[in-house]
Amino acid sequence: MQPLFLYNTLTRKKEEFKPIKPPLVGLYVCGPTVYSDVHLGNCRTFISFDMIYRYLVHIGYKVRYVRNITDAGHLEGDRDEGDDKFAKKAKLEQVEPMEIVQKYTVGFHDVMQAFNNLPPSIEPTATGHICEQIEMIKEIIAKGFAYVVDGTVYFDVEKYNKDFSYGQLTNRKLEELLEGTRELSGQDEKRGRLDFALWINAKPETLMRWPSPWGWGFPGWHIECSAMSSKYLGDVFDIHGGGMDLQATHHTNEIAQSQACNHKAPVNYWMHTNMLTVNGARMSKSAGNGFLPGELFTGDHPLLEKGYSPMGVRFFMMQTHYHSTLDFSNEALQASEKGFERLMESHNTLQTLKAGTTSSEDIKALQQKCYDAMNDDFNTPILIAHLFEAARIVNSANDNKLTVTQNDIDTLKNIYQHFVFDVMGLKKEEENSKTTAVLDKVIHMVLDIRNKAKVEKNFPLSDEIRNKLTDAGVQIKDTKEGSSWKI
Repeated sequence: MQPLFLYNTLTRKKEEFKPIKPPLVGLYVCGPTVYSDVHLGNCRTFISFDMIYRYLVHIGYKVRYVRNITDAGHLEGDRDEGDDKFAKKAKLEQVEPMEIVQKYTVGFHDVMQAFNNLPPSIEPTATGHICEQIEMIKEIIAKGFAYVVDGTVYFDVEKYNKDFSYGQLTNRKLEELLEGTRELSGQDEKRGRLDFALWINAKPETLMRWPSPWGWGFPGWHIECSAMSSKYLGDVFDIHGGGMDLQATHHTNEIAQSQACNHKAPVNYWMHTNMLTVNGARMSKSAGNGFLPGELFTGDHPLLEKGYSPMGVRFFMMQTHYHSTLDFSNEALQASEKGFERLMESHNTLQTLKAGTTSSEDIKALQQKCYDAMNDDFNTPILIAHLFEAARIVNSANDNKLTVTQNDIDTLKNIYQHFVFDVMGLKKEEENSKTTAVLDKVIHMVLDIRNKAKVEKNFPLSDEIRNKLTDAGVQIKDTKEGSSWKI
């Protein structure tokens, strides 16, 4: 097996990957909080780690991939304030909290399936592991790193920092972190400004609550991942992943909890995906530039010129390294779609390619370059460049501009199968996706005619086009940026 190097957030450098118990690899990724639709930032993280999971399996590792579902204990902010978001949503919609959980868990799985993500080996839920979280909290209290105030259990950060480094993941000292934190108010129960809740005392009206040694309550957000990762992967495991936004608080607190409990660093390699931007600006709901996967697929958003296929979006995400910022724009997405189509067309051509007796290209060297790219911290942009080189060779051979042997053809087929389909997780678009693409072009052509009629003040024709499209089941939406449609 060739050496694999990955960037470790904890040490801030690339390191050769050496599993604890090869060929078994323990991989834990922080999963979604299922009180709302999964957003694209989450999708990028899960697509990136799906690719990493696929590659580890491809090169011979047996991977136990654990991705949790957060279905309790997620408050309004990181200061352990406000209501549980699941219960809050349930009250607004007048349903049981677990109905909210079920609805958005199903939606999350649908999105993952659309992106062709493989399911994890284990998908534990926070509510299914309350006992494990309570036991871990008891152990942390026994070790002297937590205290109880009126039924709520707090982690003592400053006491922990005397024995361990609390800010090791972000390379920040405790003094720096304290400077950026507001002073405690006279009514605050916590001893220290950075202390966080392991268990939260339930209010009388709290819907999601469980009995504990400290009274009825619910777990803090951070303790769930520490409890579930240690249960399924052990006190120390290989890789822990998630979005970069989880580094400073969630993952920092995970390390503290686990180390306080077991006196061991819980993870050997920390890996984080970077954030998303839209036309250079950070993606967010408040800025109006955040869109959901469903909106991306249909094009039903003011910033989108059209809908984009799940595989086109997945391929687009692979064109930027997982550790770099990814910028969404219509131009970039459309260029990615063309690139994806080019790869698929060259794969079709490869199936009918005729072999010659001589070889014009070193296909074995190209295959090795693909492995070299992936072994360098899963560098999918470089991998894609090599795959386009494979496409060039296929097309040139088909045009009789160069010759390839049967062994070359077999190696090219392996390159496509292993890297395009198995590792990158791409698949050929369904026929109905092609039909949708054609339909999109036809309807936009009709909308152009309608817009021209409006400009020429031919309103009867404009209204007639709109009415006939509506009768056909096509909904038109007019905005300042133009017109969009959906079925």
